[in-house]
Amino acid sequence: MDVSKPPILLIHGLWVTAKYWEHWIPYFESLGYEVHAPEWPGINGRSPEEVREDPQPLANKYIEEIVGYYEAFINKLLAPPIIIGHSFGGLFAQILTSRGLGAAGVAICPAQPAGIITLPSTTFKAALPIIKNPFNATTTVSISEQHFHWAFANNTTSDKSREYWERYCIPGVARVLWQLTTNVAGGRSAPTHVNFNKIDRPPLLLLSASKDHIVPPSTVRKNFEAYQGPSFVEYKMFPGRAHGMIFQPGWEQVADYVLDFIEELTA
Repeated sequence: MDVSKPPILLIHGLWVTAKYWEHWIPYFESLGYEVHAPEWPGINGRSPEEVREDPQPLANKYIEEIVGYYEAFINKLLAPPIIIGHSFGGLFAQILTSRGLGAAGVAICPAQPAGIITLPSTTFKAALPIIKNPFNATTTVSISEQHFHWAFANNTTSDKSREYWERYCIPGVARVLWQLTTNVAGGRSAPTHVNFNKIDRPPLLLLSASKDHIVPPSTVRKNFEAYQGPSFVEYKMFPGRAHGMIFQPGWEQVADYVLDFIEELTA
């Protein structure tokens, strides 16, 4: 570990555990970075198989609790980290950096903050397993192999997607998706609020995937355009990629791009 380099904090998204960062952790560690990938409260260090057997500890977790957990984790580190989040983790990375936390932020295919008022049909379909039932907010909701294929890995075969589903997928926390959905037009009090105008926000990189069904590039582009003021923000779209681009073949190109962003900031 090179103590001159900032630590890296990886934040996962909904319907998965931090296991899907399994390529990124050794990638950055081999370059001398200290890497942390703590999971959402309720996963408690368990494997995806174990969580699928007993998802109850995840049920009814609120965004405020999850973000608060990561904020406390950051405050215990010896140096401000590079906060890298995917999907809901990308939203959390933006919330945390808008609070002035971290040395920089990277939001990969991020769930939309409050005020990004758009609902593409593919996003609605991706969320349907949860939002089709208004009475499930306090539960966890599983997705089928077929839905995972359509939502996360629609640019590969069903057989390959099934491998990803078995390796990474867990029941999703319904509460957080309901909070996002009901606060799309929310203001400063929304749990998904991001301060787009913060003057001293750490530098931020937003990445999208051209074939992403969950968070299409148009949503990430609107998210990028919402940022105002002098703080640095960059946007990049990866062609031919799906929502699962951080664990699918070609993940190296995404990680390399993030590395270049980090090294330019710390040079």
